[in-house]
Amino acid sequence: MKKLLLTVLMVAISITFAIACTTIAVTKGASVDGSTSVTHSCDSGDCDFRLVYIPAMDHAAGSRRNVYPYVEPFPRYNGKDFGPNLDLPGYPLTEALGSIEQVPHTYAYFMGSYGIMNEHQLSIGECTCSAKMYAQPKAGERIFDISSLSMVALERCTTAREAVKLMGELGVRYGYYGWGETLTIADTKEVWVFEMCGDPSGKSALWAARKVPDGEIFVEANEFRIRELPENDPNVMFSPNLKEITKTAGWWDGKGDFDWLRTVSTGEYTHPYYSLRRVWRIMDRLAPSLKLSAWVEDGFTKAYPFSVKPEKKVTIADVIDLYRDWYQDTEFDLSKGIAAGPFGNINRYSGSSKLVKGDWERAISIFRASYTFVTQSRDYLPDPIGAVLWYGADCAHSTAFVPFYCGMSDLPKSYQIGNQKELDRNAAWWAFNYVSNLADLKFNYMIKDIQAKQKEVEGKEFIMQPIIEQTALELYKKDPAQAVKFLTQYCSDNADSVYKQWWDLADYLMVKYQDGYVNIPNVATSVGYPDWWLKAVEIAPILYQKPAK
Repeated sequence: MKKLLLTVLMVAISITFAIACTTIAVTKGASVDGSTSVTHSCDSGDCDFRLVYIPAMDHAAGSRRNVYPYVEPFPRYNGKDFGPNLDLPGYPLTEALGSIEQVPHTYAYFMGSYGIMNEHQLSIGECTCSAKMYAQPKAGERIFDISSLSMVALERCTTAREAVKLMGELGVRYGYYGWGETLTIADTKEVWVFEMCGDPSGKSALWAARKVPDGEIFVEANEFRIRELPENDPNVMFSPNLKEITKTAGWWDGKGDFDWLRTVSTGEYTHPYYSLRRVWRIMDRLAPSLKLSAWVEDGFTKAYPFSVKPEKKVTIADVIDLYRDWYQDTEFDLSKGIAAGPFGNINRYSGSSKLVKGDWERAISIFRASYTFVTQSRDYLPDPIGAVLWYGADCAHSTAFVPFYCGMSDLPKSYQIGNQKELDRNAAWWAFNYVSNLADLKFNYMIKDIQAKQKEVEGKEFIMQPIIEQTALELYKKDPAQAVKFLTQYCSDNADSVYKQWWDLADYLMVKYQDGYVNIPNVATSVGYPDWWLKAVEIAPILYQKPAK
């Protein structure tokens, strides 16, 4: 027990920036088209960024389903258990921590660092949170982390409620390792928030879940958001013996309402406002009339409601735009001030100083994101057509989101390959990452070109969406297999086209801004530096004259 608790200190330091995601959950009544959505920005600097298609499979009676450790940075798993797309020649096979009973049939799904969306429109988003317990994986004793739980849920479940119950049962029975974790889970009708951490023994799990009220939107950013857990509430679930276990461990005094966050969490796990500033920003954009404060007393303060009703129902494009936020036009705007440099760079790098206390503002869109996605699940369309994964490789502010329908029979190879140790022009992620890094040189110039390209690409996709879906629906009525083939071909062709356009964009940006000039429309147009920055850094022009004697 003491060893497990001490591990928290080391882990907190090592993973502060490796797993620092933001997730949003949108209910049917809060969306323009009556869809549900969950989101995830996988803000992991060393993440295996591949988006992989896992096919549906049939399994022999009595067979076992292996459970594997989460291995990073690359690959997160290597083997053939989940189909051919995760079999990577040249890498050692991943060894299982244990196994569970297999079911006769498992569903197809999309997998990133976590399970994302299955063929029945069930979708899952994620973010890591602080907790009082951290445990390392241990074969036969602690075999599940949140990534493996999300994958098993997508393999076996069709509703969010089923997924919550299954993941909770598996974590408690087989043991959970990792820190605190949150999953946002959506089917076509309901959206749930599921939060889990280790139990004091280090051999089981504690968890809580709450349904997001219809018409509202939930936001979480690396701190648990579930608080009170009333008994006999159909919209609340939690692990058996939760209150008894935490009381025995001294985490809860047994008095008053049980507060999940205060009982199992350490609050904000890096520094003040790292987490809750993002929650404030998104909620404030959705419901500005609430006049929520950007400032809170501490990581346990009930400064923000569990979820908010947006003043205007949101579209998929609106949710994507929330992820492209760096506090524009607020006092926290990362494109302003001397730290942004002469060209308004929003990126802030950490880790260099051990003497200066504090840290930079943490934006919603951050350079180290491996990918960001927004899901779209709709109950008025057949499953293969109803759910769309809007996927953006690398960071949201400089990527282009592309659609992948849950009924697809595979994903384009370009999105399923690549690693961070070798630049691969056939790997889609590298095109978007390349543009993002290039933009750091002259951000407030280049971001305008990037945004124009985003508007062009995504605008066309949104215009095409109803046309594609109507065509797919007509095919589906005649032959579902033809509809799947059509959607697979359209999405693959579109995604390949988009990442190739991003390589072209990189070349365009290099030509336009090489050597510090603006070379389009006229070559070598000098723009220099803004006066405010020159004054701020106390730089004066050099006078080319002979010094006085």
